[in-house]
Amino acid sequence: MPSVSTISRPSLEGLASHVTAGDKTRMSVALRVSVACLLALPGASSSFAQTLPDNEQRLQAALGKLQPQRPGVVDAYVIVAALDADAVFNREAREAGRVLAKRFDAEGRTLVLAHDEGADKADAETSPISLPEALDSVAAKMNPAEDVLVLYTTSHGSPGAGLNFKDPAYGVGVIAPNQLAAMLDHAGFKNRLIILQACFSGQFVPVLKGPSTIIATAAADDRTSFGCQAGNDWTYFGDALINHAFRQPLPLDVQFRRAWALIAAAESRDNLTPSNPQFNIGAATSKWLNALDQREPAATVPPVGQTVLGLGK
Repeated sequence: MPSVSTISRPSLEGLASHVTAGDKTRMSVALRVSVACLLALPGASSSFAQTLPDNEQRLQAALGKLQPQRPGVVDAYVIVAALDADAVFNREAREAGRVLAKRFDAEGRTLVLAHDEGADKADAETSPISLPEALDSVAAKMNPAEDVLVLYTTSHGSPGAGLNFKDPAYGVGVIAPNQLAAMLDHAGFKNRLIILQACFSGQFVPVLKGPSTIIATAAADDRTSFGCQAGNDWTYFGDALINHAFRQPLPLDVQFRRAWALIAAAESRDNLTPSNPQFNIGAATSKWLNALDQREPAATVPPVGQTVLGLGK
């Protein structure tokens, strides 16, 4: 597990200067608050000042292409974010964007924040500005009473702390459960499917669960998850849920149970302590969930990349 530094006010100076330089015209008060509480970035690299404007331009272009909400239709808007520069998380995020867009009828309403790898491109990189700005901008396109946010993040995690962020261009830090909750609440999301791939990610369930929220995590609050070696195409969780279960035409709860079974079998095979993935479904989710389940693809699609679960394609 990488070490995570504590949050410090000096780490936000780069963001403050970026905002003062002119980005306030595009950033809401809620977004600026989210940026301020999101990440600690002590030791951010000297490329930060050059990288951030380029990334902002890519982000704005991608946000501008998102399709509008359709009145009377439960539209899913998908945001996928790799919170770590390690290649496995970015490979997983880019393919997860494609799978989730199809699974939830969200093509044209999907945004992927990750590093590019050759010809496999994301929309922009994850940064202390791009994630909260994406959440804020996507929320503005949605009808909160009707539409659904689907959020998938993939990264390392730390016990009693949250989701780790690490990128040479932007620094290191942590997103705590209450900070992610604050970003989602500021944006005004009501209907939410939140999927967090990280060790110890079960610590987010008590804070994020709610009547209109479904939350799934790769591990319990006291357990590690597996498969995050940089050379992999998938983590265990991403391979089981995104690469296998979500490619099969099944109701969401069945897809999650199938993924948990695949993970348990792989962990048993490898003599690993069970990660104990978590799944909490709110009592008021059936209306939007049923609408999305009815529109999922009818045919099974084969997995891609190198599986880490010991499964044939």
